[in-house]
Amino acid sequence: MDLKTFEAEAWAALDDAAADPQAGFRYLTLCTVDAELRPQARTVVLRQCADDHRTLTFHTDVRSPKWQEMAVNPQVTVLGYCHQRRLQLRMPGRAECYAAGTEVARAAWRALPQHTRQTYTGGPPGEARLAADEMPDASAAEAGESRFGVVIVRVSMLDAYQLQRNDNQRALFRYASEGELQASEWLNP
Repeated sequence: MDLKTFEAEAWAALDDAAADPQAGFRYLTLCTVDAELRPQARTVVLRQCADDHRTLTFHTDVRSPKWQEMAVNPQVTVLGYCHQRRLQLRMPGRAECYAAGTEVARAAWRALPQHTRQTYTGGPPGEARLAADEMPDASAAEAGESRFGVVIVRVSMLDAYQLQRNDNQRALFRYASEGELQASEWLNP
């Protein structure tokens, strides 16, 4: 396999995952840094992938710690591993955060199904609650829009690592700010 094919297959797998809830890269790990400079990692759902611009999009509650961390330091890393493909993708980049009221957030909110909108009606993420089965008021789903945010990560580098029985392959791809490939090379696995 050549570098161009390896890169194209990695981005195609991400693109597939944005459209298919069962795809291997649907759930990615977002890594940020908190106020005490401790690394933080959590799982996010890939909502869109624009391989031509090298961007990944996910949704979050603007009251969440990750939102606050990205406001202070937008440098993040997204990590994914697809068991079926035996492929790890590590993608450092810069997060762009779009809160309620922005056109990006409004458009994404309009596209959400009602059951997903209800995710944003409860208390702030990580806050204590009375019971595990405490349910938000279904009629308050529209109020959740003020708590809804969209994060777009502009990937600056893709470190792709393909596990195989023999001859594991690893390559590094560097991107310009608008997603153009600047450099690529094979790496020792």
